[in-house]
Amino acid sequence: MAQSNHSRGREAMEMVPLAPKCGVEIKGVSLARAEGDTLDAIRQAIYTHGVALFRGQDDFTPEAHIAFARRWGGIDINNYFPLTDEHPEIAVVRKRADQTTNIGGGWHTDHSYDQVPAMGSILVARTLPPSGGDTLWAHMGAAYDALPEDLKAEIEGLEAYHTADHIYEDGGLYAKTDMGGDLRGQGLKTGATHPVVIRHPQTGRRLLYVNSAFTVNIVGRSREESLPLLQQLYAAATAADNTCRVAWEPGAVAIWDNRTTWHYAMNDYQGHAREMHRITLTGEPLAA
Repeated sequence: MAQSNHSRGREAMEMVPLAPKCGVEIKGVSLARAEGDTLDAIRQAIYTHGVALFRGQDDFTPEAHIAFARRWGGIDINNYFPLTDEHPEIAVVRKRADQTTNIGGGWHTDHSYDQVPAMGSILVARTLPPSGGDTLWAHMGAAYDALPEDLKAEIEGLEAYHTADHIYEDGGLYAKTDMGGDLRGQGLKTGATHPVVIRHPQTGRRLLYVNSAFTVNIVGRSREESLPLLQQLYAAATAADNTCRVAWEPGAVAIWDNRTTWHYAMNDYQGHAREMHRITLTGEPLAA
């Protein structure tokens, strides 16, 4: 059921769930002009639902994209993706028509390998294939809540080590594909330790905080010793009940919370180009 949310008469926001446990579409808002109470309501919706979709944002130019991100808070410059020449704050998530590999084509949460992971991202559709290229999100609060009590007890107090080196370094995952030449930062070294279960900095909700792309091992255990437990958590995280799916269209913008969600960019549009513009929002230290 849709929920209306009035922000002192400035704009009437309507929220429609994308799925029962993940995601919301927000209507009646211009992101290019959103500020004050409207921006606060958007923030709260994203912290709670994990991701918010905004359609019809045709006036959300690169300049408006940057200005909105600055009204939200700090901007993290991506170390790996190409950046637009005119606006280095904007990372280009691009797949050319002649490429077969895409960026983000597996379940992950961005920047978990940083000591202070990014809060989230603002992704704008710029060039879309005729069909395909949807993005999926999974809600890590719903995932944690659904875990059996014995598994919750098993992971209580555990920490995990995250890194991106095996993905982006020379000889890493992307270097072995036709996407490797487009990326930057191959010489960077990353690594961070975070609790397996965190509390959301704003809502206090308990969230599962591991992911199959960047989580390498449970602290105090080898990779091999860690994998059975990690794989059990990964399978629980991506249960269909926890997920939502966005079909992109011109003028669509998605904003998500990296602490609350994982996401997955579908790679089902071979022979066509897809280009998205992304700004990553600064986060804060995570704690159990």
